[in-house]
Amino acid sequence: MTPNPDPASSPRRQRLDDDLCVHIFTASAAMVGVCLTVIGILRVVISLRKEDLLGDDLLAVNSLLYLASCLLSYWALRTRSVRRNHRLERVADAIFLVALVFTAINAGFITWAISVG
Repeated sequence: MTPNPDPASSPRRQRLDDDLCVHIFTASAAMVGVCLTVIGILRVVISLRKEDLLGDDLLAVNSLLYLASCLLSYWALRTRSVRRNHRLERVADAIFLVALVFTAINAGFITWAISVG
């Protein structure tokens, strides 16, 4: 009986990793658009209330995090080196998760700032 090959190098594992890159790429690109849309809506609210909020600045930083995740996952999809692909994929995944947490924090901050002000 032969030992099982390394699961990390199996074709199924490689296919799942490619799927992960595609999902990170599409979701982070969509979230950049969401952040920019909310910045526009927030700017309208700010101009109507005649007071400035920090929320639009935080959303701009958030969109940059999503953009970094998007670009890294795109680079991972385009690279030919499997080792580099996995490294880029892990970094893109980590940045995407940080951006998701930051989105939740931003949503709480914006909600609090609008309700208090």
